[in-house]
Amino acid sequence: MDHKQHPLGSGFTAASTAREVLAGIDLSGTHAVVTGGHSGLGLETTRALGEAGASVTVGSRDPDGAAAALAGIEGAEVSRLDLLDPTSIDAFVARYLDSGRPLHILVNNAGLPLGDGPVRDARGYESQFATNHLGHFQLTLGLLPALRAAHGARVVNVSSGGHRLSDIRWDDPHFTTGYDHYLAYGQSKTANVLFAVELDRRWAQDGVRGYAVHPGVVVGTKLNSSVGEEQQRAMGLLDESGRPIVDPDRGLKSPQQGAATIVFAAASPLLAEIGGVYLKDNDISPLDEDPAPLAFGTEQDPPSDVVPHAIDPRSAQRLWEVSEELIRVRAPLA
Repeated sequence: MDHKQHPLGSGFTAASTAREVLAGIDLSGTHAVVTGGHSGLGLETTRALGEAGASVTVGSRDPDGAAAALAGIEGAEVSRLDLLDPTSIDAFVARYLDSGRPLHILVNNAGLPLGDGPVRDARGYESQFATNHLGHFQLTLGLLPALRAAHGARVVNVSSGGHRLSDIRWDDPHFTTGYDHYLAYGQSKTANVLFAVELDRRWAQDGVRGYAVHPGVVVGTKLNSSVGEEQQRAMGLLDESGRPIVDPDRGLKSPQQGAATIVFAAASPLLAEIGGVYLKDNDISPLDEDPAPLAFGTEQDPPSDVVPHAIDPRSAQRLWEVSEELIRVRAPLA
């Protein structure tokens, strides 16, 4: 497979923080949107972008709670957004477009924690796929006019090494039979990568580039906490006393370290001429061309390099077309 997954040698490491990655980068005058930008990785991303000079609009289902969490971060504001509600997405888009601001950085960060059983939205869509992918897909298509108006924009999809768990289940993406919450999560994370690949192919000529990011296994987030303390110990996330383990060389990161690759994708000049790639540890990930099966939740040191099914250009185009049908919206023409 021809691909672009060749590390750059960025000079950063798995231990680098978001502040270190953005050191010397001035984002004054730029506008960003960060979904779920008020907690965990999203909060650290918002803080780092704001410290670099960007104004950041945070999309949140709980605007009051988000505003309280963002107190003291200059240039941050909150706008209501529920990624499981198409009407809420359209309203968010309308408010942003009505502001007349270009959009230089869109970070599709919000996501659902793992659950034990299938949860469906009002359309009957499986919630991991609907939130992590379809909601962000609809949001991104709606914000395309503002992204084009930036004359140089980046869309960053926060994915995961968990994409290795599952390709797109083309015959049953909503798990109408045989639900498995790990496979549902893995499918949604594969969708995040494929979306970035196809977005970059379609929109690079408009100056809009796409990236997918594995932030690492970030200790203390809602996603990892949702699997329970015993399972977190089995995964090597907690020590025997129940304290989070931060070991970036093993992919176990603090929120500040996890946010680093997100802001690297959003603003690093090293990516000025390349898009449609999956990033980890503040660089482009190598391709794992012969991946071993991944049993998420049981491996002490699960691999996180990107695998072929997540960057397959034919699958990326197919997912885009399927997604347009599922949300009944097509990308606007130039």
